[in-house]
Amino acid sequence: MSMDFIEAMNELEREKGISKDVLFEAIEAALISSYKRNFNAAQNVRVDMNRNTGVIKVYARKLIVEEVLDTRTEISLPAAREINPHFQLEDIAELEVTPRDFGRIAAQTAKQVVTQRIREAERGLIYNAFIDKEDDIVTGLVQRQDMRNVYVDLGKIEAVLPLNELMPGEKFKQSERIKAYITKVENTTKGPQIMLSRSHPGLLKRLFELEVPEIFDGVVEIRSVAREAGFRSKIAVFSRNPEVDPVGSCVGPRGTRVQTIVNELRGEKIDIVRYSDLVQEYVANALSPSKVLEVQIFEPEKMARVIVPDYQLSLAIGIKGQNARLAAKLTGWKIDIKSETQAEQEYGRPRTSNDELHQDSVSID
Repeated sequence: MSMDFIEAMNELEREKGISKDVLFEAIEAALISSYKRNFNAAQNVRVDMNRNTGVIKVYARKLIVEEVLDTRTEISLPAAREINPHFQLEDIAELEVTPRDFGRIAAQTAKQVVTQRIREAERGLIYNAFIDKEDDIVTGLVQRQDMRNVYVDLGKIEAVLPLNELMPGEKFKQSERIKAYITKVENTTKGPQIMLSRSHPGLLKRLFELEVPEIFDGVVEIRSVAREAGFRSKIAVFSRNPEVDPVGSCVGPRGTRVQTIVNELRGEKIDIVRYSDLVQEYVANALSPSKVLEVQIFEPEKMARVIVPDYQLSLAIGIKGQNARLAAKLTGWKIDIKSETQAEQEYGRPRTSNDELHQDSVSID
């Protein structure tokens, strides 16, 4: 092995961060297998590769015994003492058995080992770069699509976006730039695999973190997200600073912040509601844009009975129950919605004035 090879090993250590000692050990292990395979050698051998010169030598390791029964694995004491006069019985003697043409085999083996280790190191670097981005948002270019997945180029690696993780009706063109949410980062036998999603609620949360400085700075906090991708979402926000309006911060001047997110999500409707520790108020806010007259709480069942004006019943429930369903997901409470007339008939609730519970929310189409 030449000095050029040793210098190349040093360069790999500097550029790729691959330990030179680890490479030497891997090459020596591979050379042992190559020696046994190419020279039909069954004996225990050791391969030594000089770290400074690259010179490779093969040594047969034999047990020192009184009577030799197998010349491949054993050696007599007198023969061993010709190598080293200090040898004793049961010691291991090493005899150099380097074949003349072993250099060619060594060069091929070393190249294969180094190539494999470089590939493994690069995979490791990519995995380490993305494992910390799990549950985060990334931007990439659409490369291609098959019957099951869209493949997105993230620069160092091609990520997988399953078709069932797209928003309904969503289609992409080749080289189109998209944002997606990393749901999983795995280190497989074929290298790192990154799974993406466009329908995950986490995508909505991360988009708000990108667009709203108050969320990024921790002044405004996202307490809960409920999403039916491509149709409608609800997000509950809370401000740690009484002087900062969490809903207004998310909407932005003239709605610019939330509109950017709506555009990214292809027109998905977003309701931004104020979080409250008071369940009645939180549930009422969550039913935005419907107005609420009263919220009755049933703790054991974790159920909230909501009474709305008669003309607001269909709005509170939403198309195919979507508004009520999202509000329940957002709050974690079962929600039973009744109109004022239904409540009076079923529970004997007296009619109230049209004074509605204070609600703080905004709906963006």
